[in-house]
Amino acid sequence: MSKGTLFDKVWDLHTVRPLSSGQTQLFIGLHLIHEVTSPQAFAMLRERGLKVPYPERTVATVDHIVPTEDQARPYADTQAEEMMVHIARNCKEFGIRLYEPGSGKQGVVHIIAPEQGLTQPGMTVACGDSHTATHGAFGAIAFGIGTSQVRDVLATQTLSLGRMKVRKVQVDGKLNPGVYAKDVILHILRKLSAKGGTGFAYEFAGSTFAAMTMEERMTICNMAIEGGARCGYINPDETTFAYLKGREHAPSGANWDKAVAYWKSIASDTDAVYDDVKAFRAEDIAPTVTWGISPDHGVGVGESIPAKESFTQDDWATVEEAYQYMDVKAGQPIAGMKIDVAFIGSCTNGRISDLREAAKVITAHGGQVASHVKAFIVPGSEAVKKVAEAEGLDKVFLKHGFEWREAGCSMCLAMNPDKLQGRQVSASSSNRNFKGRQGSPSGRTLLMSPAMVAIAALEGKVADVRTVLK
Repeated sequence: MSKGTLFDKVWDLHTVRPLSSGQTQLFIGLHLIHEVTSPQAFAMLRERGLKVPYPERTVATVDHIVPTEDQARPYADTQAEEMMVHIARNCKEFGIRLYEPGSGKQGVVHIIAPEQGLTQPGMTVACGDSHTATHGAFGAIAFGIGTSQVRDVLATQTLSLGRMKVRKVQVDGKLNPGVYAKDVILHILRKLSAKGGTGFAYEFAGSTFAAMTMEERMTICNMAIEGGARCGYINPDETTFAYLKGREHAPSGANWDKAVAYWKSIASDTDAVYDDVKAFRAEDIAPTVTWGISPDHGVGVGESIPAKESFTQDDWATVEEAYQYMDVKAGQPIAGMKIDVAFIGSCTNGRISDLREAAKVITAHGGQVASHVKAFIVPGSEAVKKVAEAEGLDKVFLKHGFEWREAGCSMCLAMNPDKLQGRQVSASSSNRNFKGRQGSPSGRTLLMSPAMVAIAALEGKVADVRTVLK
């Protein structure tokens, strides 16, 4: 059983009591909500005559259903408009802070919380969204939860959860040019599988993660859930502290020094005990693209689609299903696969560093978006959009044929007008390539880094970004 890890320390510090079910009642330090999974939870509170006892610990934004082309109200989608009305009413009634479009602070929930300094080391974080593990990049333990659990946190500020085992996922070495955090996590998923992390929390450790920026670390932790892990985290260090210092909700003055001392204390001990350890070398990782219908269906851009025999026999049916759905064959090179849509954005890769890297690739290539491709870039927050425009990134994108949008989740889940049509193939910087994920029941998704999406948009097909990077 794990001992002395950040997970163990934070779990123990937030334990209210053990439950007869074997679960733990866990105090939640930060609760994030959005417009999709919260209306039913608030309705449940009203039915029971309950209030929110700690409204200052809940923060709301709108992201999933927000249009990215025209954000004028009322929205054309009546259901989306109704959700907007409900979250505004609920937040006002229960005294919860809401970041709306036009506030300068609206955006994808897992981007705006770190931006505002709300996410901090040693916290427990919960949100009615699968990719809440993102906040683990700060040395928090963060859980995606369902609507009934959103109700529980609103009403009690606690969750009932079973304790997880802890696996250390160690990556050491220096990444080669053209290889990004997205490639690292896709490589890990490929090697450990989409179910390999079931029952675990993942601690990402090693020199490769230590060298990453906070935005890169958020990309890593964001997709821990895609490997079956309940959460994923990275121990806080000087990079973490430098990112947080001076942000609106971060500690300041004498409280800053106290906070840093605490943050350092909750990092995993040097002699921590783990339930399992998996190790990788950074030099072995190439720009990676998914070919199938699960995020662990990935290959290096120079590789071919694998034969089903390279998987365990239990996976053969899924692999055959992926071949058929994606219209690919074993042995077919992934490079050269034609795309119809290119999407850069999402809670995985909609941050300013992602947009900067995409702009660098576009400039180095120098061409225009291929004539048959619809390419658009969606900043992850209003703050990201403001910085990108101040740096002139929007002009780079527009000059080369990309559309420049407003902040939102966009085509990641496609609960808004941004959807694939029919059998279109999308090169996407988002996090899931499930069947129908991007809005069309027959649409196909290829996951890759923003840099790889950028060159795919320009070439009209999957291409190796290293060809334009020096």
